[in-house]
Amino acid sequence: MGWVETPPHLVLVTPRHSYRTGAFLTAARALGCRVTVATDAEVALPGSAIVVDLADPAGAAGVVEQRLDTAPDAVVGTDGPALTVAAVLAEEHRLVTSPAEAVRIALDKMAHRLAVDRIGGRQPAWAAVDRDGSWPGLGDDPVVLKPTDRQGGQGVIRADTPEGVREALDRVRRLVGPDAPIMVERYLPGREVAVDGLVVHGEVRPLAVFEKPDPGDGPFFAETVLLQPARLSSDEYRDVLALTARVVAAVGLTDGPVHVEHRIDESGRVWFLELAPRSIGGLCSRVLRPDGEPLEQLLVRAALGRALPTRLDLDGPATGVHMLAVPRPGVLEEVKGTDRAAAVSGITGVEVTMGPGAELVPLPEGDRYVGFVFAEAPAPDDVEQA
Repeated sequence: MGWVETPPHLVLVTPRHSYRTGAFLTAARALGCRVTVATDAEVALPGSAIVVDLADPAGAAGVVEQRLDTAPDAVVGTDGPALTVAAVLAEEHRLVTSPAEAVRIALDKMAHRLAVDRIGGRQPAWAAVDRDGSWPGLGDDPVVLKPTDRQGGQGVIRADTPEGVREALDRVRRLVGPDAPIMVERYLPGREVAVDGLVVHGEVRPLAVFEKPDPGDGPFFAETVLLQPARLSSDEYRDVLALTARVVAAVGLTDGPVHVEHRIDESGRVWFLELAPRSIGGLCSRVLRPDGEPLEQLLVRAALGRALPTRLDLDGPATGVHMLAVPRPGVLEEVKGTDRAAAVSGITGVEVTMGPGAELVPLPEGDRYVGFVFAEAPAPDDVEQA
């Protein structure tokens, strides 16, 4: 009788609206994994997934633990509140993960501001908003109000006048509730970049440095085009990676993906904006193939504790993605022009992720994109043009 190797058991924790679930399932299959899915979504087929409350990380991890038939070999969270649940479960089984407390800090914008302040990292002046709507010490410059727990620009509003601040604060409170923490920070103009990386035993290995040609001046901050490699000087590139490593260490992330955003001011100084303990969001990971494989496959491989390349290959053609933000509220009736868009030289894919009848909610209240356009070309300028 021959010996049959038991496939590794991956627990995938994913929220109901994640764009990433399918990509991670495909990656798990490619690596021969058996997958258990934990989610807060309603499932059509009973028993096809473990349904949990992702807002209660310890409780959700406990439910998953009770329902598992065998111990996991890896736990991966896709995004949002699933990340803390995955970290708690992985920590319990002593699997590859950052500490659950570090993940919690990384998902809380105020908590990671405090962590970066403690190491003297360069970041915008900020404060917590008091219950009466006041805060100390930021002067009369334009400010940005934001919830502490949202991603993708949801709830982020720039205000330039006292009247604008009051209106913005009321709008954010309607979104997050009267008792949720809100923070305010001085608006920082400049070019925006984002680092996607993989943290391995505390070392940040960069997978890509993205440039945002349209960083946005507000009042809302929808992400549109991302290009990589970023068109930076060698000094700027060095400083971006150095600050990334410092803030990741300050927050306490030790293993797993990280996405860190910075701005570069007119004098070339790099300022930390925020980070998340996940890879790039939406469907944007399709523009990355570190060491020649899909990004999600690399992340599952890392979570399994398998050997990784000592240097991830950052060479290759320039790539980019255009996230199609919701332009105004309404109901989606139809989308036209995808064939013409796909025929443009350099465009490698057009995917509409909302179907007819979908409710369209723009920023700052919304958190979804209509679709994504992908491009590849010899140089970033060509990608941007496409």
